[in-house]
Amino acid sequence: QVQLVESGGGLVQAGGSLRLSCAASGTIFSGNTMGWYRQAPGKQRELVATETSGGNRNYADSVKGRFTISRDSAKKMVYLQMNSLKSEDTAVYYCRIVLVPRGDYWGQGTQVTVSS
Repeated sequence: QVQLVESGGGLVQAGGSLRLSCAASGTIFSGNTMGWYRQAPGKQRELVATETSGGNRNYADSVKGRFTISRDSAKKMVYLQMNSLKSEDTAVYYCRIVLVPRGDYWGQGTQVTVSS
């Protein structure tokens, strides 16, 4: 069983920055993908950024150039540095890990609110 705990959300003005952290506990084998997703009120959950254990990163077009995902596999941590925040970035941000051969876990989410 894997548990994920996010932290770092909060209220920030447009143009500001936040750094989200996600701590994983439990047995995590190599060959996994960790990432961040978000869900705004009335909208579907969407991918923000993912990084494989091999270092391949993928970003939503809406955050490219502003957000950076990174991970420390030894510490079982994944981070999301968010710069130049916009009001449309307001959402609950979720951490996710997908394991090989199987396993799909989500955190409880952390609220990010960007005021304009």
